[in-house]
Amino acid sequence: MRGLTNKVVLVTGGGGGIGRGICARLAEEGARVVVCDNDEAAARAVASEIVGGATASVFDITDLAASENAIDAIEREVGPADILINNAAFDVYGKFVDLDPRLWDRVVAVNLIGALNMHKAVLTRMAARGKGRVVNVASEAARVGSYGEAVYSACKAGLIGLTKTLASEHARQGITLNVVCPGPTETPMLSSVLQGHKDPMKLKEAFRKAIPMGRFGLPQDIAAAVAFLASEDAGFVTGQVLSVSGGLTMVG
Repeated sequence: MRGLTNKVVLVTGGGGGIGRGICARLAEEGARVVVCDNDEAAARAVASEIVGGATASVFDITDLAASENAIDAIEREVGPADILINNAAFDVYGKFVDLDPRLWDRVVAVNLIGALNMHKAVLTRMAARGKGRVVNVASEAARVGSYGEAVYSACKAGLIGLTKTLASEHARQGITLNVVCPGPTETPMLSSVLQGHKDPMKLKEAFRKAIPMGRFGLPQDIAAAVAFLASEDAGFVTGQVLSVSGGLTMVG
């Protein structure tokens, strides 16, 4: 991909499955990766794995002040953020009417409020510099719904709406914002979600059979799409939603 060498890239949820894949791919493209996560051990582990090195930044994206302080520190230590990848996610499986509302708060906080905070902390700086890339990782659940993931689906659908609106607001400031929607992907979060079902293996097999390509996504599948949208090759692409799901949903 063109234009990623030496770019400072912030990846939220960088210590997780898809986040790890994104960090590795962008580092391969020559970017200066900042692994952002609230799990210090996970963030440092991913940063240490990256050939040539990466920076771990540990903070809670659900806290706006903490997010802004972290961005200030990153700019001092690494440089201004050229690219923001909002990838952090949290989900709980269960029928909506059966969920404890206290769980909603956590799902909403990570998947929507956290993304709002990161946009607030980063976009102002990008706008002042007249350039930037934002790639938001949503979900196919946002496009077509997903049984047992009502609140998660709502948050990710909100992230798509947010992206399209901000893409319009910032287009003339040299900033692009786009969305990648993964389908079921082999990650620890998928395993965690499946454990909320009475028969996790049956549910997993049902997911797999629903995918036309016959397999689950891998973190590197998502990372490739993110790298494209973060690159100069996608310089004239903004406000778009790209499904990476093996054909699970074929939305025009």
